[in-house]
Amino acid sequence: MPFWLEIVINVVFSYLASVGFALTINVPHRALIFSGISGVVAWMAYWFCFRAGMGRMLSNLLGTFLIGILSLFFARIKKCPVTVFNIPALVPLVPGMPAYQAVRAFIVGDYLHGQELILRVAIVTGAIGIGFLLSTMCIEAFYKIKNGHLKKLQLYMKKKR
Repeated sequence: MPFWLEIVINVVFSYLASVGFALTINVPHRALIFSGISGVVAWMAYWFCFRAGMGRMLSNLLGTFLIGILSLFFARIKKCPVTVFNIPALVPLVPGMPAYQAVRAFIVGDYLHGQELILRVAIVTGAIGIGFLLSTMCIEAFYKIKNGHLKKLQLYMKKKR
């Protein structure tokens, strides 16, 4: 399969997954397109990083970091809560298949493989949480720096007059 076709397929299905989940949780219609865009950007970042050999944890971390940044940006544009954008966008990154395989391994009695899969799910889940944490911290630091510099500039301009 050509590389460009893989990209098109990943973009289309990540958009459909994000928007489809957004519809099931009753996201406002004005936010559906941006929810889908967040999901596409996050999944493509994950996909490219994973193909580049960065591993699941770092790929999920970067994808979730981008979800957090985009969600805060889109929330300001559309005047909606951040969760309207980041929960549907997270759907393509959720490790559902390893979680299912872990439960199945435990049921069958393959405890060693089940533990390995549970560890994989825990690592990916931790990376998702850290990605959201880092994005929120970066945005807050950006606005604190921005507001601090604006206040200093205003004080400087007042003194100059």
